[in-house]
Amino acid sequence: MSKDLPLLSSAPVVRRDAARNREALLDAAAELMAGCGVDALTMDAVASRAGVGKGTVFRRFGSREGLMASLLDHREAEWQAGVISGPPPLGPGAPPMDRLLAFGASRLRLHLDQGALIEAAGRTWGENYAVLGFAALHVRLLLGELGVEGNLRYLATALIAPLSVPVLRQQIEHGGMSEEQVLAGWTELVGRVVSPGGGAADHR
Repeated sequence: MSKDLPLLSSAPVVRRDAARNREALLDAAAELMAGCGVDALTMDAVASRAGVGKGTVFRRFGSREGLMASLLDHREAEWQAGVISGPPPLGPGAPPMDRLLAFGASRLRLHLDQGALIEAAGRTWGENYAVLGFAALHVRLLLGELGVEGNLRYLATALIAPLSVPVLRQQIEHGGMSEEQVLAGWTELVGRVVSPGGGAADHR
C-alpha cells in the first residue's frame, strides 16, 4: 500500500553542502519556533541561530513566508515518512482500524502544533493537493481494508475535513472543546463510518 501513496513533491536535487545548509537553517527555524513561537521566526533570527549571514537565508528561501513554507514541507515529509515506514500503529504493521485512529490522532496534533505556522505562511503553502492527496488515499485504502462499502473517496475526504486547521481552531478556540473531546468525537465519527450503528472499538 505504501508504495502507491503520493508523496509530497520532492525538492530539486542540490549539492550535498547546500542540502546540509538547508537542513541547518530549517533546524534553527524549528528551534526558534519551539522556544519562542512563530513571531520569533524572522530571517535575522534564523541566520543568527544557524550562524550564517542573513543573505544566505534569503538566497535559500526567498522570504520569511518562503522559509515558513519550507519548514512546513519538511515537517509534512517527516510525517508522511512515519505513515509509510514508521513504527505502528501510524506506520505499517498494525490492524487497519488502529492505523486509522493513529492517523487521526497524529494529524490532529500536527495541525494544532503548527496551525499558527500554516497561517503565517499564507498562500506560499496551505494544504496543497499533494498533502491532501496523500492523506486521502491513505485513509481510503484503510477504509477498503476495513471492508467499508460505498464512495470511499468521499468518505475519506469527509474523515479528513474535521482535522483541518480552521475546523480544529473553531472547535477548540471558539467552541470550547478540548483536544481530547475533539479526538473522541473524531473517533466516534470513524466508528460510525466503519460500522454504522456500532463503534470504533468493534474493529480494534
